[in-house]
Amino acid sequence: MFPKSEHIFHIPVMGLAYTVDSPIKVARFGISSVVSIIEDRLIEMMRKHYYPMIDKPFEPISHHEPDYRAKRITDYLNLMNTIVQEQMQKLKSEAFERGSEIVKYFEMLPLESRLKKMYHEMLHCADEVEKIAKQAYLRTQLAAGSIDVNILTKTDRENRDQDGNIIPDGSDAVAALRGYIKSNLTNSAIVFSAGMNPRLYSYMENFDAFDPDENFEVKKRVIVKVSDYRSALIQGKFLAKKGIWVSEFRIESGLNCGGHAFATDGYLLGPILEEFKNKRKELATMIFDIYKIAINKKLGFDFTEAPEIELSVQGGIGTHEEDTFLHRYYDVSSTGWGTPFLLVPEATTVDEDTLKLLSEATDEDVILSNYSPLGVRFHYLKGTSADIEKQRRIAEGKPGSPCTEKHLGFNTEFTTEPICTASNKYQKLKLEQLQTLNLPESEFELQKTNILAKECLCVGLSNSASLYYDLPFVKNLKSVNVCPGPNIANFSEVVSLQTMVDHIYGRTDIMTNPKRSHVFIAEMRIYLNYLKEQLNLLNQDTLDSKRKSYYQSFIQNMNDAIIYYQNLPSDSIANRTVFNDELVVAKNELNTLLTTYSLN
Repeated sequence: MFPKSEHIFHIPVMGLAYTVDSPIKVARFGISSVVSIIEDRLIEMMRKHYYPMIDKPFEPISHHEPDYRAKRITDYLNLMNTIVQEQMQKLKSEAFERGSEIVKYFEMLPLESRLKKMYHEMLHCADEVEKIAKQAYLRTQLAAGSIDVNILTKTDRENRDQDGNIIPDGSDAVAALRGYIKSNLTNSAIVFSAGMNPRLYSYMENFDAFDPDENFEVKKRVIVKVSDYRSALIQGKFLAKKGIWVSEFRIESGLNCGGHAFATDGYLLGPILEEFKNKRKELATMIFDIYKIAINKKLGFDFTEAPEIELSVQGGIGTHEEDTFLHRYYDVSSTGWGTPFLLVPEATTVDEDTLKLLSEATDEDVILSNYSPLGVRFHYLKGTSADIEKQRRIAEGKPGSPCTEKHLGFNTEFTTEPICTASNKYQKLKLEQLQTLNLPESEFELQKTNILAKECLCVGLSNSASLYYDLPFVKNLKSVNVCPGPNIANFSEVVSLQTMVDHIYGRTDIMTNPKRSHVFIAEMRIYLNYLKEQLNLLNQDTLDSKRKSYYQSFIQNMNDAIIYYQNLPSDSIANRTVFNDELVVAKNELNTLLTTYSLN
């Protein structure tokens, strides 16, 4: 059993490049972070950058090699693990003196942690022999943060061999999963996001990496990111039938998050967390009843008691008070702090120009766009070099991007081989088709705008690391896009890792927007804006009963959330008067929408 870090937050996956090497930067301080493993060319680039750190030559893994994608991922994860383990050994040998990383490790721990208390006892110990003994024990308790990986389950394009045949188990997500499984990471987790992928989940059954021992200890854990209880139950049961235990459900706000946003039907974070809180044991029991049968058949173990399923939450958290409330009231084990860490160069990889853009971002600069080729809403920071490049191509009559990576190539509207809707090939064909439809001008312009909005994410979300480390990624393609959550508008200082951790634990305050609303209110406003946008697109004359019922239910769910928030314990929300006033404003806006669109 490995020592476990006592930090109670994690750094979620961000883009492709932004957390691609975060474990090398923060794991030695006990901080867990999540790496995207879907872009293997980026991973190959990072291998080249980091091999000198362990005094070994970089040996390229050619894309002509069989299963090169999985091999690149396996080797990079092993490389990171080696670097982190070497960092930990060095940390354990350091003196407890000002400026050393071992002191930094303990200073960053939360005040309530067991080790932090022992560290303070050591500092105030008058007996030198006893002090040295306490230091020796503290060294044995150092624990690295978890090196976790993420697979966006929708990025599962089929790959073909030179003869055009589909490669068995060679799809993007399956190959990435195989790369993780074959790595030597232990005490690590794979995070699945964007919904259930039956093929991907079924593939896991073929390996023992997630199997428990007789004490229910596993080398590699499974975390599933969800936006509601129903999704957790469905995915947990599906995996349980395969003999795979979900160690943690990571609850993320549907819209108050960075990157791809999956809107719920008006269900908001507070009530969602309340349902998990009330049904936590029931959830574990229902999943375990299926799991114990599958694992008995597979391994012969006769487990009788369900282990606890951990819950974590992320999406728009910005203050120590919010963080503490989420931990204590909903009993979550960890909170995800993503977007603010984009302003921490010691933790994330952000090129200089993008870092400046992020630090200057306002509420108006982050939009819930239609830019993603996946057809899913996508938070986007305006003014990026990729945004500028896209507009330049449109102005020159050459819209779309070269499609070098093809990870998001799923469209077969015009071609036999799937292509990406952000590619110049697709946009040329789609615009030509649009010209033949004789649409009213307003409809034509709307569809044209939607076609041209799509933007290359594979390269744009990778290039920040390429610029930061001055390494080539894709020749002649250097533009960057970035997908922070709206919370970035509340942070504008580029800070050290220790300062950000101090902010999370309430030892300092780096919030730069004094008028920032509570995380629950911020999410509600985003949902209100989303709802207004959807209703504005409606044709009142064609609003059928099914669609009308959907919007009525959406508004009812939001009204239920308002009532729920009004009934939270009075001491759970700072600035309660302002909080309640903002709830009343939201309630009035919902009533106006009911009347305006005849949804009563």
